Amino acid sequence: MAARDPECIFCRIVAGEIPSTVVRETERTLAFRDVNPQAPVHVLVIPRDHYADVGAVAAAEPELLRTLLAECTAVAADEGVAESGYRVVFNTGPQGGQVVPHCHAHVLGGRELGGTLG
Repeated sequence: MAARDPECIFCRIVAGEIPSTVVRETERTLAFRDVNPQAPVHVLVIPRDHYADVGAVAAAEPELLRTLLAECTAVAADEGVAESGYRVVFNTGPQGGQVVPHCHAHVLGGRELGGTLG
């Protein structure tokens, strides 16, 4: 397991030092509402342990990556967007749009998201 980073905002949320609106939690993950939502449903799913990005999780603990994706699916179901559709996004690195250097998935839905990625 990776250690927590005392300077990381998401590690501080996990530790309960910064409040958040938690929607799901497991022993290994935490899911909470984004403070700057880009869609009606915008939930962040993070590992409780600190990993810089999704690549770091995949390299160190592939099973944790599977758990994160399963939690994204569960969030979509809980939030009522599983049937209509939703998007899961991992931004990685500065050019990929990652602002917080702690692995996190964005679960977005609740409206037409527009634009296709492929």
